[in-house]
Amino acid sequence: MTARLMLAVGGAVMGSLQFGYNTGVINAPQEVIESFYNLTWYDRYGEYITPGTLTTLWSLSVSIFSIGGMIGAFSVGLFVNRFGRRNSMLMSNSLAFLAAALMGFSKMASSFEMLILGRFTIGVYSGLTTGFVPMYVGEVSPTALRGALGTLHQLAVVVGILIAQIFGMDLIMGSESLWPLLLGFIFIPALIQCIMLPFAPESPRFLLINRNEENKAKSVLKKLRGTTDVSSDLQEMKEESRQMMREKKVTILELFRSPMYRQPILIAVVLQLSQQLSGINAVFYYSTKIFSKAGVKQPVYATIGAGVVNTAFTVVSLFVVERAGRRTLHLIGLAGMAGCAVLMTIALALLDQLDWMSYLSIIAIFGFVAFFEIGPGPIPWFIVAELFSQGPRPSAFAVAGLANWTSNFIVGMGFQYIEELCKAYVFIIFVVLLILFFIFTYFKVPETKGRTFDEIASEFRQGGAGQADNKTPDEFHSLGADSQV
Repeated sequence: MTARLMLAVGGAVMGSLQFGYNTGVINAPQEVIESFYNLTWYDRYGEYITPGTLTTLWSLSVSIFSIGGMIGAFSVGLFVNRFGRRNSMLMSNSLAFLAAALMGFSKMASSFEMLILGRFTIGVYSGLTTGFVPMYVGEVSPTALRGALGTLHQLAVVVGILIAQIFGMDLIMGSESLWPLLLGFIFIPALIQCIMLPFAPESPRFLLINRNEENKAKSVLKKLRGTTDVSSDLQEMKEESRQMMREKKVTILELFRSPMYRQPILIAVVLQLSQQLSGINAVFYYSTKIFSKAGVKQPVYATIGAGVVNTAFTVVSLFVVERAGRRTLHLIGLAGMAGCAVLMTIALALLDQLDWMSYLSIIAIFGFVAFFEIGPGPIPWFIVAELFSQGPRPSAFAVAGLANWTSNFIVGMGFQYIEELCKAYVFIIFVVLLILFFIFTYFKVPETKGRTFDEIASEFRQGGAGQADNKTPDEFHSLGADSQV
């Protein structure tokens, strides 16, 4: 682990922290922002806003972040091959600065439209980030550290969520006078990233495979690895480059049409869905409400507690992902979340009869969050980079990112209505989904730990000749599903 590698990864994941911060920041100051909407409406039209219109405006303020994210995620491929991985991250900060200005000055300008447009803009930035960061980190990391460093993306996301939860408290920046500062704070991490990234190198894979600049790639590798002998890394990249030259350019449609890519893109999409449809966003979007329902007197502190658990178990995943393997951790996480969702359902259903069920619900939520960060939280992001070679990787990230953001949007918009319909039994839906994702992971997802990008891709290429879609669990051993490399 060299200083240059730490700088590269550290600079990149500042974008992940932005994504996490903007995911969590909007919940705590809901009442004061709604009050701002009301007063602005009164100043313009001489009457207060109707409850229905206020609900619509608030829902738009929350959900437009995900709509921006979908657009950003789908646009990843337009940037990374043209401008490079590092330069794309640098350029995207212009969106963060614009969003900070729009949201930070929205109160001064008496314009809730500026706030909503700012949320959309930072959503586009976050969508781009969810493609740029895991791709860059995966390409600069040595094979032995790829999983651990890949987990840093998710760690930065959860740290961002936790910072937003703490800053959003009334005592800090969640007050009527300071909420514009809370939303405009994103200026700071954007500035830090703009200072750090110019000192970080471009991805050596991009330099060699996309630009054919072998000397530059070799120089960057020596700095990243801290050694003069980088022949094995170069050889692996050259082999991948040769393979890529034999392939035609891979479009998004080609990922689904070609037998060679159909199975890995299916795995990438389903793993992204397993992250968002697991119920984790339902817990975070409505955690304060759930804790209140469970009888917690200070639900905001319990929500922050869940954020601390979230962060702590991402650190645990960071240290065990290269030992236990991606597939194993994902299976453990899915099974644990399903068990905790069952406990949560029991606790919420029996809350009126038994007071101590409120404690069980808190334990279940904390457990749910902990198991999420062991597997379904970090793994879907960086496994996309591992499943694809350099050619199809940008298109794969675009599709996987779109799947992630779309399912995020659906849960964010739909959970409150389903919760009203199902009451205490709402998490049974997530139990069923978690079981289905467990079955899919067990039978279809290969272990990628300790294997080079080309080794993983070549296995799918062999399978794509005719039998990839028809492998039995035993045959999948060839893809490393049971390997302990």
